[in-house]
Amino acid sequence: MARYLGPKNRLARREGIDLGLKTPGSKSHAQLLKRIKITPGVHGQKRKRKLSDYGVQLREKQKVKRIYGLLERQFKKYFQIATRDKRNTGETLLTMLERRLDNVIYRLNLAPTRASARQFVTHGHIKLDDQKVSIPSYLVSPGQVISYKDKFLATPLIKKMLETKDPQIASWLSRKGPHGKVLRLPKREDIMENINEQLIIEFYSR
Repeated sequence: MARYLGPKNRLARREGIDLGLKTPGSKSHAQLLKRIKITPGVHGQKRKRKLSDYGVQLREKQKVKRIYGLLERQFKKYFQIATRDKRNTGETLLTMLERRLDNVIYRLNLAPTRASARQFVTHGHIKLDDQKVSIPSYLVSPGQVISYKDKFLATPLIKKMLETKDPQIASWLSRKGPHGKVLRLPKREDIMENINEQLIIEFYSR
């Protein structure tokens, strides 16, 4: 599947927030935070134009796409599925995005970024209910257990992640060592990022 391969700092600076694309504590992450409010481009510092309603809706949609690491076609597909659900469209959309396997690994603090979690999955390092899974978009369900293959636990990055004291784990998940479990489906209040899903609904409803 196609992925954005350009500068990640550029995406974050375009949205004006940390999108979680860089490993926390790294040199590149520190550099990003220093320039996060400077719009990319030669005249980035001078651009202060007011956005139209459409522009605000577009930026919110782009922000959420970039947080979860999706391209337009896949993101729109999630939205179309959410509109067919009887529940609140915006909440259903975000719930599906949260349930993606790559996002769950990130929320379990078993990977520094969603991009790295996606790579771990596609490279075959992840087990779901003790079975190999290589699909980052797989939607997890309550009761399922996520873990790394034994050989991958020896990787320096994974060792470092497991040594983190008091890791931030999403409330709908639990983790014991390298094993994570889905306790329940995520709710709107479980999502940590500042997201206005109504703007996304308005964008696609034009």
